[in-house]
Amino acid sequence: MVEEHDIVVIGGGQAGLAMSAVLRERGREHVVLERHRVAERWRSERWDSLRFQFPNWSVELPGFRYAGDDADGFATAAEITRLLEAYATGTPVREHTEVCLVTRNAEGLFQIDTNHGKVHARRVVVATGPFQRPRIPALAARLPAHITQLDPTRYRNPHELSSGAVLVVGAGASGIQIAEELLGAGRDVFLAVSRHRRVPRSFRGRDVYWWLDRMGRFDQTIDAFPGRRWPPHTAVTGVGGGHDIDLRRLARAGALVVGSVRDVSAGRIVLAGNANQVLDEADAAFVSFVQTAREFASSLDEALGEDDAALPTSAPVLELDEIELARSGISSVVWATGYRYDYGWLQLDVVDAEQRPVQRRGVTAVPGLCFLGLHWMHTFKSGLLSGVGADAEHLADTVLSD
Repeated sequence: MVEEHDIVVIGGGQAGLAMSAVLRERGREHVVLERHRVAERWRSERWDSLRFQFPNWSVELPGFRYAGDDADGFATAAEITRLLEAYATGTPVREHTEVCLVTRNAEGLFQIDTNHGKVHARRVVVATGPFQRPRIPALAARLPAHITQLDPTRYRNPHELSSGAVLVVGAGASGIQIAEELLGAGRDVFLAVSRHRRVPRSFRGRDVYWWLDRMGRFDQTIDAFPGRRWPPHTAVTGVGGGHDIDLRRLARAGALVVGSVRDVSAGRIVLAGNANQVLDEADAAFVSFVQTAREFASSLDEALGEDDAALPTSAPVLELDEIELARSGISSVVWATGYRYDYGWLQLDVVDAEQRPVQRRGVTAVPGLCFLGLHWMHTFKSGLLSGVGADAEHLADTVLSD
C-alpha cells in the first residue's frame, strides 16, 4: 500500500524545518523527508573554523529567535547544527530517507520514490537548499595528478593538506576565509579572485546586517535586477569576532592575490590578469556603502557610535599572466567556485537547461509544487536563517492553501 500525505517537504535543513514549523502552526498534515540527518550540510560539509556570516542576534526562524548570551557573536557550524537539532523537535521528519524520483501520476498526485518505498502527495515543497553540488570547472581535470583538489565541502583545516603552497580559487566568503586561515597557519597561499562586493563588518557601532536591514537592502527583490540575475556576492566573515574583508590587506600579509583562473595548460595555470580590476570594484562598493550609510544615519533618531570607517587604500597588487605549478610549489587547489543545483531526481518541468529552478518566490508552473530556501529566491534573505520563514509563510498562503 502506497503511503499518502497532504504535503511532502523534501529536505531537513533550515528551509524544510521552517516550512514544517509554519505548517504545524496552521495544523496542516505533512512529512519532511531528509536523505541523511537534520542539518546534514552543517554537520559534514563545513570546515573546522567556519563561523556564521551574520551575528547571532540575526538568527531567526518561524517560532524561534536567538535568545542566548552571545548575541553579538558569530556561531560555529556545530552551534548552528545544535540549534537546528533543537528546532526540529516536534517536526515530523524522517531521516535517512532519500528521494530518488519525483513524478506526477495518472491521478494528479505527486509520486515520490524513496529508498524506503513510494509516497504520494497532493503538494510538494522542494527545500534541499541553495548549495547542493560544488561547481568545479572542467579545466580542473587538466591539473597534474599529484595536485590535491578540494572544494569547501571537503576542506577541513590546513593540517590535512599535504605540504606545499595552496591555490584557492574564488573570492567568495568560503574562498576568502579559507585563504586567510591557510595564511595564518604559515602556508604559502595564492588566491585567484572573483567578483565580489565588500562592506565594513561594522559601522558606527552596528553590524553590517543591521545597516542592510535598516536601509531596506533586504527588501530588494530579485525582480529588480535585469534578467533576474543577482549582483556579485557581498564578502563578510565572522571569524575572530568579525572583521572587514580586504584582499589588499591579505596581499600585504603575504598572500599572492592573482586574477581569475582562465585555463590550465602544460603545467601552467593561465590567469585573466584582472586582479586589480576586481579589487577596485570591491573597494568602490565599500565606499558606496559607507557613503549611503552616512547619509542614512543622518535621518535616524537613535544613538550611534563614532564614524570609524577606514576607507580603502588603492595600492595595486602584482598582476600575473600565469602560474607555473612546478616553480610555485603548489601542491593543493581549493575550488571555492560556487555551487550548482542537482535536480536530476525531479522529473517535472520546473528547471531550466542549467538545472536552475524556474519560479517566482518559490511558485512554479506546476500546480502544487514549490521551492523554498534558494539563494535570492525572492530577496537576499531567502537563503538565510533570518529570511526563509517569510517565504515559507508566503507559500503557505498560496501554493499550499486549500
